[in-house]
Amino acid sequence: MKVREITDRLEKAYPPQLAMDWDNPGLQVGRMDREVRRIAVALDATDEVIALCIRKGVQLLVTHHPLFMSGVKKINDEDYHGRKVLAMAEYGIAHYAMHTNYDVAKMAELAKDALKLADAQVLEVTGRLEDGTACGIGSVGRLPHPMSARECCAYVKEAFGLDNVRLFGSQEAAVEKLAVSPGSGKSMITPALLSGAQVLVTGDIGHHDGLDAVDQGLLVIDAGHYGIEHIFIRQAAEYLRECFPGIEVEAVEAGSPFIVL
Repeated sequence: MKVREITDRLEKAYPPQLAMDWDNPGLQVGRMDREVRRIAVALDATDEVIALCIRKGVQLLVTHHPLFMSGVKKINDEDYHGRKVLAMAEYGIAHYAMHTNYDVAKMAELAKDALKLADAQVLEVTGRLEDGTACGIGSVGRLPHPMSARECCAYVKEAFGLDNVRLFGSQEAAVEKLAVSPGSGKSMITPALLSGAQVLVTGDIGHHDGLDAVDQGLLVIDAGHYGIEHIFIRQAAEYLRECFPGIEVEAVEAGSPFIVL
């Protein structure tokens, strides 16, 4: 099976044209005609993940986050990006990423299902599918039952398998309508407010962003960037196994890039 055959299947399920204008999904490193026997799926192409691919003889690394998000002028061993590219190229590893196109096509649905949201809608519409259905980033819907913000934090931790979350706002506040946007969700505060949600579950919320959200009447549960987006790893690996039963697929759960002490 060639890299191109695999990426063609992925792009039918998660069309690159659904990606945001600033994004860079697609083949990051490698040859489309590379023969593939083993695939690794991870959130990021970190040094640790690349080393694992080398040890295990992986020919294709599929990640959520692209290796490159801006222009590259040099590829050499004096730059950390360059070292990653050289390592993958030297060991014949192709690297393919599906980022905001995956967010639109699948991630919003996965997050909604994990939280069991009812009457869910797209949080921020970015386009329409061929059948005219609205698509976009995140979801907003009703929780299975009303709960306090404290209870909602416990619910989010259980849904995504997390040890901790950060709450901006009162623990006693009532929550029934929830918005969720996996990844870095600062820009989703306004859409969440417009949706009428009482709480936004997302990641990478800064001090002032959280305070401003609360002052406008929106609670924020920061579950971390990895904390929610790790749901990509298992789903993408399962999809590849279903599509290509003759290829070995490994889901690389690297864990959060930081620890809370």
